[in-house]
Amino acid sequence: MMDRVQRLLIEVLIEPQKGGQSVLGTVKIAVLPIAKVFTMCFLGLLMASKYVNILPSNGRKLLNGLVFSLLLPCLIFSQLGQAITFEKMIEWWFIPVNVVIASITGSIIGLVVASIVRPPYPYFKFTIVQIGIGNIGNVPLVLIAALCRDKSNPFGDTDKCSQDGNAYISFGQWVGAIILYTYVFQMLAPPPGGYDGEDGNPRLKNFTRNSPRALASDASPERLPLLAEEATSVYSNSTNKDTIKDFLKYIYEKLKLKQIIQPPIIASVVAIFIGCVPFLKKLIFTADAPLYFFTDSCMILGEAMIPCILLALGGNLVDGPGRGSAKVGARTTAAIVFGRLCLVPPTGLGVVMLADKLGFLPPGDKMFRFVLLLQHTMPTSVLAGAVANLRGCGKEAASILFWVHIFAVFSMAGWIILYLNILF
Repeated sequence: MMDRVQRLLIEVLIEPQKGGQSVLGTVKIAVLPIAKVFTMCFLGLLMASKYVNILPSNGRKLLNGLVFSLLLPCLIFSQLGQAITFEKMIEWWFIPVNVVIASITGSIIGLVVASIVRPPYPYFKFTIVQIGIGNIGNVPLVLIAALCRDKSNPFGDTDKCSQDGNAYISFGQWVGAIILYTYVFQMLAPPPGGYDGEDGNPRLKNFTRNSPRALASDASPERLPLLAEEATSVYSNSTNKDTIKDFLKYIYEKLKLKQIIQPPIIASVVAIFIGCVPFLKKLIFTADAPLYFFTDSCMILGEAMIPCILLALGGNLVDGPGRGSAKVGARTTAAIVFGRLCLVPPTGLGVVMLADKLGFLPPGDKMFRFVLLLQHTMPTSVLAGAVANLRGCGKEAASILFWVHIFAVFSMAGWIILYLNILF
């Protein structure tokens, strides 16, 4: 009897299943990318530690700026531009729709969790946002790069796997940016007293601190006021001579177009435009094109994005969760981590499977489905933390990002194993 059980267990674990992969093989494929990500983050943590101190706070800030302003746009431009055509753009319509659905379903789950947990006074909408808005850009790009790098990956050719995955992810980033700087920006509007409560007891700030002189003297970025108030004051003080100009400037600032029109979004739009015009695509993106040297240069720079962003992410963990944990509370923090990493992904799996049944997805494209699933599985968006910083709750957001990314290392491995078993 024991011999039969042993043989059955070996067959299940070692021999290929219906998708051509054994259970152990699937676990290996799913866990190895997470292990690579963890290793590079650990090296970033080590470089930022007081024992080495090669990546201090200012250094990480510069590295993040380099990634966001140059390396990430170069990666998006080269990969998305080579992969996309007008026909494919029509075929990929569900990617941006999936980003919107992920934000809606995640926010609904966040609302339910916040209603049950009842976070401290100023952090009800904050909890909804931290659960509802996932990282649809940086972390998926890192995972796809690590997964496709392995020649035994289930998606086939390494180069095609990487190019298709990066193109799919990049195609949805512009929608995520709009959601961040419209919906998230409004949801994180500070209460009348600001985010200044301790242990759930709101302590209203002295409103004289909102004067320009007081704000200028407050060096902490987490205490910056609502940006719309500055925009309103600029418009109200305008003269009649430049009414139209000032009105347009007011609309520009009110809609936060400056925040939406960022280097990665510009790179996405330019890549989509050039990729959809055959003449321009042959001029820039084909291997024998006269301007291909520019694309090749972008590809070289884009390859540096993955290690740089992981080193910066690991370095950011060196300070731990910080003082924001005390304000949000352990109960609320645990609820956000559980909601984001355990409740949102099953809902996303249902959405993607339903879309597949309805024929919304390209037939037979496993990578397309995998990227859609990843959009529901990622930890809280780092850019949501940047928006929170503008709204005055940056320390609290940094605390949540710390814990969510720590536990995401384990949750993502589990979900990727499940996805690969479903897809193959």
